[in-house]
Amino acid sequence: MPWRMPAASRVSFSSAVKLRPLGCTEIWKLIFSVSLRACFDPEPLILPSNQTPLGALPARFRRQRVLIVGCGDVGLRTAGQLGAPKSQRVRLLALTSSPERVRLLRACGITPLLGDLDDAASLKRLAGVAHRVIHLAPPPSDRRGASERDPRSLALVHALRLRTPPQALVYGSTTGVYGDCGGRRVDETRLVNPHTPRAQRRVDAENLMRFWGRSGVRVSVLRIPGIYAPDREGGTPRERLLKGTPVLLAKEDVYTNHIHANDLARACAAALWRGKPQRVVNVTDDTDLKMGDYFDLAAALYGLPKPPRMSRSDANTALPLMLLSFMNESRRLDNTRMKRELKIQLRYPHVRDGLSPQGQLI
Repeated sequence: MPWRMPAASRVSFSSAVKLRPLGCTEIWKLIFSVSLRACFDPEPLILPSNQTPLGALPARFRRQRVLIVGCGDVGLRTAGQLGAPKSQRVRLLALTSSPERVRLLRACGITPLLGDLDDAASLKRLAGVAHRVIHLAPPPSDRRGASERDPRSLALVHALRLRTPPQALVYGSTTGVYGDCGGRRVDETRLVNPHTPRAQRRVDAENLMRFWGRSGVRVSVLRIPGIYAPDREGGTPRERLLKGTPVLLAKEDVYTNHIHANDLARACAAALWRGKPQRVVNVTDDTDLKMGDYFDLAAALYGLPKPPRMSRSDANTALPLMLLSFMNESRRLDNTRMKRELKIQLRYPHVRDGLSPQGQLI
């Protein structure tokens, strides 16, 4: 037996809504009024059609797609700045070479794309996939015959240019490209002078990205110093203080620069939209400390003994080469351009703010 509406709920359509068909004259009046509006209205009504595809697509397809390459700690924080895990502004994608990270990325509201920067053939799926790209992947370690080049960045550019290129790309470089500046104040106009193969590969990647930008991609190069954060693995000096690793004597010490991981993520997100074409930006906080003073400050905050001091000649024989490479370069970065152009207001302007227990709650 077919279903019938209960008697109490049955109401004739004629009694509920007075509807009547439109006559030919009324239809022509409607068409004529719409035509007049289209001709004379300075902002005519735009209807969905195959000529205006964005008007015909659901909202989820009209969101800008942002691809994060090198989606580690800073990449995930940047995704959070862009609204993850439930972003209404953008759709987030991330390149990963690890199937084990797929579940984590999905839980963060990020669509994972399997691919490896060391395998150019696996990157073809990236062609035309995103409107904006954040490239945070580091160059490979030392390779025979390729110590000054970054093949990963080259493979990424080759893949992205196969189809419609992105509107904007943000590349995370390092302040090590400046080399030793003798403790002088350094802005973005200073010529690069890399002293290590690691910094030379960064310069190669910077040049590649900025050259590609001449074809119409708005490239922002962020030069990043030491990254710290209490909730970042190895993100504080605590472990080094517990080991009692020495620092240089005050008269031989070097200036270092820092940025909190959350402030760096905010700068990456801001550069996607506010960065100027082919522009270099120092992303650093306002701290003006030498390396030994930085560790002394951290020791006071953590209630730990201050690290011992030693001469540079003794350090050259006692400390590992990687650590010595940081002790051989001294510079104080200027962040005026970051504040003016990216409009970044630092939440952790001094390392004291980010390392203190109170600062961890911000």
